[in-house]
Amino acid sequence: MQSAQPGVPLVTVPPARSGAWSNVADLVAARAAERPDATALVQPAPPAGPAPRRTLTWAALDARVSAVAAGLSASGLLAGQRVGLLGPASADWVVGYLAALRAGVVVVPLDPGAPPGQTAAALAGTGARVLLAPDGVAVPDGVTRLPLSEDGLAALAADPALVSSPADVESLAVLLATAGTSGRARAAMLTHRALLAHVEHVGRLGVLGPDDVLLATLPLFHVFGLNAVLGGWLGSGARLVLADGPREGLAALVRAEGVTDLPLAPSTLARLLAEPDLDAGLGRLTTVVAGAAPLAEELAAAFEARTGLRVERGYGLTEAAPGVTATFGGTGGGPGHVGPPLPGVEVRVDGEPGEPGEIAVRGANLFSGYWPDGTGGPDADGWFATGDIGYLADGELVLVDRARELVVVDGFHVYPAEVEHAIMELPGVEAAAVVGRPDARSGEQLVAFVEGRGLSAERVEAHCGQRLARFKRPVAVHVLDALPRGATGKIRKGLLREMTRTEQDRA
Repeated sequence: MQSAQPGVPLVTVPPARSGAWSNVADLVAARAAERPDATALVQPAPPAGPAPRRTLTWAALDARVSAVAAGLSASGLLAGQRVGLLGPASADWVVGYLAALRAGVVVVPLDPGAPPGQTAAALAGTGARVLLAPDGVAVPDGVTRLPLSEDGLAALAADPALVSSPADVESLAVLLATAGTSGRARAAMLTHRALLAHVEHVGRLGVLGPDDVLLATLPLFHVFGLNAVLGGWLGSGARLVLADGPREGLAALVRAEGVTDLPLAPSTLARLLAEPDLDAGLGRLTTVVAGAAPLAEELAAAFEARTGLRVERGYGLTEAAPGVTATFGGTGGGPGHVGPPLPGVEVRVDGEPGEPGEIAVRGANLFSGYWPDGTGGPDADGWFATGDIGYLADGELVLVDRARELVVVDGFHVYPAEVEHAIMELPGVEAAAVVGRPDARSGEQLVAFVEGRGLSAERVEAHCGQRLARFKRPVAVHVLDALPRGATGKIRKGLLREMTRTEQDRA
């Protein structure tokens, strides 16, 4: 068993305020009591359009959250019932999220870019019969839409005295979509205890404080944006600046808002690096953290060389709400290095010492299993097998690949990440993804998908022939204009596997 830090115990509730916090929305009330007139949240005016810049103080935010929570209760929602939350990252989204939690309602965050059928399936699968969403959103039959807008939430508001929520830290807070360790889409059950524990663990690092300005560029329906960003903001009392999705002029926004902390996906880091005015500087920015998808070493090195800012990275998963490790204070480096475990988190690697094995995690931040019956959660001793492969080097974690990505070729184990790293060495390659497909003779074969300019399949194959053992070489290479990606920029390997199956069926 590898402990996070000597002398740091596991916790079941945040010890700094033991007994005071039973609901994530309690953090808003705590910040409002400490600094009522400080600016809590900023929604900048969009690059194009008439919408004005919006700000809320902690006191105003707390009052609005209570009023909307009362409105949700008055509309007939009871504690424990589920409500879908769909919309762009905005002050209204944040108010709706916190109000639902304060009312004891379970939030189901949804991707606003998903097709209507996927949204309908998510609502039906979680039993959500109410959807907080902007005007114009298609609503499935049997689901009631409540307006997610400044005017709509104001109309919904009611007497805060009507709010009544069970003070139970183990009550369910969020159902969040995840592929899980099996690759099958499921909803992870995150309690208030799990969300609050992550906030406490990150708080012990001392990265964020009340004088900091945190820019939210990540989608709030993703666990990184939901609790690494929003949770870090609530726990620290920093100022939150909301930027909905990819946008031009990110460097200018960082300077204009005095941003000090920037968590982002690698795809956003690449766009920021390409901005022509980046050389004008990034103002007060001191901390950059990449997560939600693998970060190429070349991209991190290029950004650090251009700006002088180190790119920190972390490892997390939806089931851990999300934090497991981070490089803050770590001494290691290199491909796959994601730092020591967060305070309050334990990491174990199952297998031979010094060899890659499956990563297991234990901590109060872990989920309670998958909806609806809690299957697949931590074992009787509190350990959760993540399905990821890695090893510990001097107490710091190095990721190798996901266990479900493992491909067995002629009895040899091949981790696609190793093949992808080799392909990325080839000039002109911007991204690479390797998946396995069934084969009657060898059991499985490797298929590579490559994104880049001036490339040919033959050139990639020749490079792999020089760099990799025969059983690690892809039998087919597809050069694409763009690899399919999700909202955080993570490559959607499930779609690539489907492409290989379709290709085989046609052969």
